[in-house]
Amino acid sequence: MAVTARQRGTEWLASAGLRPTRQRLALAELLVGDGENRHVTAESLYALSSTSGEKVSLATVYNTLRAFCEAGLMNEVVVDGSKSYFDTRMDEHPHFYWEDSHALTDAPAETLRIEGLPDAPDGMAVARVDVVIRLRRA
Repeated sequence: MAVTARQRGTEWLASAGLRPTRQRLALAELLVGDGENRHVTAESLYALSSTSGEKVSLATVYNTLRAFCEAGLMNEVVVDGSKSYFDTRMDEHPHFYWEDSHALTDAPAETLRIEGLPDAPDGMAVARVDVVIRLRRA
């Protein structure tokens, strides 16, 4: 028997101990319902939710994405000070940011080497390193 989008969304929320409210479940289904990873902005997820028939305000989308990040279900990838993407793929991996289309995609990690990170200040630990490779037409 095939797993439904609702089942995937419910299991995804449960894996982080989040209560499956109607709005969380609707957004979870859009994010992980087909089993694929996503890079979304709050605005793109809001637009997608509007076409899915579920009424969710933009403020609720922002709050829910933050809750998903805090619960460890997603990572926020900041492209510049005003643009954040939310990534459902949780392993460490670099990204391409396509400047002409404003899209964020996974980049191959096989050859990426990060060396010589500075020591974290006293009392701090490096949580993660985000690598965003900006692309523009040559």
